[in-house]
Amino acid sequence: MPWKETTTMEQKIEFICEWRTGKFTISELCRRFNVSRPTAYKLIDRFEKQGYEGLKEVSRAPGKHPNETTENVVEGILSLKAKYPRWGAKKIRKLLFNDFIEKDIPSVITVHNILKKNGLVCPQKRLRRVKPVYPIFDPKDCNEVWSADYKGKFLMGNKIYCHPLTIADSKSRFLFTAKGHYHENFKSAKAEFTSVFRKYGIPEQLHTDNGSPFGSTRSLQRFTRLSYWFIELGIMPVFSDPAHPEQNGRHERMHRDLKAACAKPSAYDLKAQQRRLNRFVREYNHVRPHEALGMETPAASHVFSTRVFPEKIQEFDYPSSQSVIRVTQNGAIRWKSYYWVYLSAALKGKYVGFEHKGNGIWKVYYRNVFLGYFNENKLRSKESSTRVETNLV
Repeated sequence: MPWKETTTMEQKIEFICEWRTGKFTISELCRRFNVSRPTAYKLIDRFEKQGYEGLKEVSRAPGKHPNETTENVVEGILSLKAKYPRWGAKKIRKLLFNDFIEKDIPSVITVHNILKKNGLVCPQKRLRRVKPVYPIFDPKDCNEVWSADYKGKFLMGNKIYCHPLTIADSKSRFLFTAKGHYHENFKSAKAEFTSVFRKYGIPEQLHTDNGSPFGSTRSLQRFTRLSYWFIELGIMPVFSDPAHPEQNGRHERMHRDLKAACAKPSAYDLKAQQRRLNRFVREYNHVRPHEALGMETPAASHVFSTRVFPEKIQEFDYPSSQSVIRVTQNGAIRWKSYYWVYLSAALKGKYVGFEHKGNGIWKVYYRNVFLGYFNENKLRSKESSTRVETNLV
């Protein structure tokens, strides 16, 4: 029987102390401590060479493994991690193919273990499992749906806030722009969208949240001034449900990388901050492999839109079945000379169509997009007003 497991080290020390007294033979010590003679001689030999440190248990793991990753590959992994500190094992392994032959490149798990061994893996907080929320859109082709948002503002070194506007293709994840603005408003957003549309074409739909200037939960169909401009270009604005940013999760995930790369820490002023944002866009599109794209880059997966940006908005011809009325400066239309029907201040100066469905119910359109219903039976007295509603109650 070997040493007692709970007091192995104590018994080894006691054995050596008894042996050093010279009062006992090896056979007597072996019988007393219930160990074999080879074990006793091995223990004495280790004590004579290393002292009491030699009595500690020695790992039986082999010193070398026949399939061990070569030193130059390990150095390549560590070098890539130093260059791209926010990337994980999958993306770093993909880049190894640029410098090494395939048979020398380890698996994703091995790359992760090498990074972990060198203290380069940050443990992630375990998240509570929740019921999955499926995305509203699952595009099959590039330019079917684009996503856009203002990344949360952050202070620059000069104590002024930067508001980065990001626009990306939902299929290829290609990031068209990350433009720093001083304010989140219609003028700034429209200027950047115009620049992107001129270069890359226009999508069929544009997916955003409900924040200004993209959407408003108080407006008809959540449309804003910017939304109506998209409609005029032939783009349908679509929105995530209120308080559900996970419905545009691929865009939010990109924002996390952008924040880590450009806002921690931030640059001194907007000019320097924009250089950081531009550098992130180039790296994200052309260098960083994307797991959802089979470890290809967004630039390798994206194709330009065939829908060209119209420099001049074309007039829209409403069907003859609709009554066309111009919206006044207060966002309402004059109905039968002495009633008011309120729509939205974002529509002032524009023409809307009213289609009668019977029993005093009218459907309201802006161009070919349905806005809501209007019930003229609610108008009881002159100069009274009502609102267009999205649903009939």
